Amino acid sequence: MPPPEPRPPAATTLLEHLRTAIYHGELSPGQRLVEAELARRHGTSRGAVREAIVLLSNEGLVARERNRGARVRPVQLPEAVEITEVRAVLEALCAAKAAHAATAPERRQLRLVERKLREAAGDAVVYTRLSQQLHVRLREFSRQTTAAEILERLRYQSVRYELQVALLPGQAAQGTRNHLRIIDAVCTHDRRQAEQATREHWDGVAGTLRRLATGRSS
Repeated sequence: MPPPEPRPPAATTLLEHLRTAIYHGELSPGQRLVEAELARRHGTSRGAVREAIVLLSNEGLVARERNRGARVRPVQLPEAVEITEVRAVLEALCAAKAAHAATAPERRQLRLVERKLREAAGDAVVYTRLSQQLHVRLREFSRQTTAAEILERLRYQSVRYELQVALLPGQAAQGTRNHLRIIDAVCTHDRRQAEQATREHWDGVAGTLRRLATGRSS
């Protein structure tokens, strides 16, 4: 079976733009994706937009319905809990792998994130951005390509809930403490502690989402 043909650069760029727009909320959950409008906005063809929408549908970010077009797929809280439970396992695996594989320059990058987290002093918005940055770095440093690819898709589906959790009282401060533990474990090559601290962090996020789903925030 021949390998799939590579996507043209224009299609790849459009896919990244649309994915990022969903990630940042510029395209909101439930919003209709109109091919002609997106083609005009991005200076490309409707065929390229159609291809990007199909790929986003495969990633679970877009829902397509016959005769009704495509919309940004809303992720409800129960699904977000499931996604976070999966992330807990895979993010912990990547942290353990990173504790083993991270190079000295990579560990210095993590220490820089550590310093910024301390300076953020529990600022929920800054914390959320640094948290996302940290976990992307850990996936890169783990050299665990399969887990990293799965996590890259999952994080786009649940990202809006990460900030929602961080904005709850005390959550950003607790998350910062968790992340400092993770960074220290990775930088000291403590694979077991890196895995445990990461798993506990994401299990805590999942627990908070469960409480939100039942109408309790504390």
